[in-house]
Amino acid sequence: MRAYAPHRNFIAPAVPTAALWRVLVGFLAASAIYLLLNNMLFTLVFNMVGPQHSAFFDDLLTGKTPAAMFLLLGSFGLMTLGVAIVARVLHRRSFASLIGPLGLAVSQFSAVVRMLVIVGAVVYLLPPWDLGEPYVPNLELGKWLLLLPLSLAAVFLQTSAEEIVFRGYVQQQLAARFNSPLVWMVLPSFLFALGHYLPNDAGENALVVALWAGVFGMLMADLTARSGSLGPAIAVHFCNNVTAILITSMPDDLSGLALYLTPFSMADAEAVRAWLPVDFVLMLISWLAARLAIRR
Repeated sequence: MRAYAPHRNFIAPAVPTAALWRVLVGFLAASAIYLLLNNMLFTLVFNMVGPQHSAFFDDLLTGKTPAAMFLLLGSFGLMTLGVAIVARVLHRRSFASLIGPLGLAVSQFSAVVRMLVIVGAVVYLLPPWDLGEPYVPNLELGKWLLLLPLSLAAVFLQTSAEEIVFRGYVQQQLAARFNSPLVWMVLPSFLFALGHYLPNDAGENALVVALWAGVFGMLMADLTARSGSLGPAIAVHFCNNVTAILITSMPDDLSGLALYLTPFSMADAEAVRAWLPVDFVLMLISWLAARLAIRR
């Protein structure tokens, strides 16, 4: 496809080590490194805090405080480290090659973020102005603003890590081996969806939430193939998570850095199910806006 011509340059560093066994071993190795380092990090934190602070452990599991959220989001840096090690050791290429040309990625990231800020402002001004009930205040505005620079950095670390793994490493290596988008677009998106299948949290909506993540993954794969870098995909993912984590979060978990909470929780299956179609539409609008931004 002519629209995917930039993808050829993006995947070029993966071509010399495109054997299928390498991506399978590499993905498993990167996952193992991440899980090992993540376990070591949280074990260290638990030992430092001590068993007498059981409330901290509960907050950490649910992300209900700023400190817990910074730790949870920051731990995604270990995911980036894992895939960087695999790229260097198993594929003999640099970490930067997973992102694409750095200057291009930065300029595209900036262009997409600017576009999505405009789109977000327009959506915010359009009715309805709530979710059936008023939003619930969470963090005090002054504290939220004080934490905002570090909060944005933490969300960027988390979203860029996921994009580097799924749209960077896995997509690159599969596309270097297989020409069909049915392989390099669908398979990483399936893995991404699988990671978002959380029946204990989402209940009867778990499959729909995973489907949302799978569609999101394919749209991000499309943006990456059209742009030739991870810049646009990271930008869309970043803006999506800033909205869901820093502005309006669900009260169940990951709410420690949010300015507001939604009037319903993930346990309210009917309310969540009613909101999901709107979320799908907003996802498609973000994707189209990003395509427009990188075309300019």
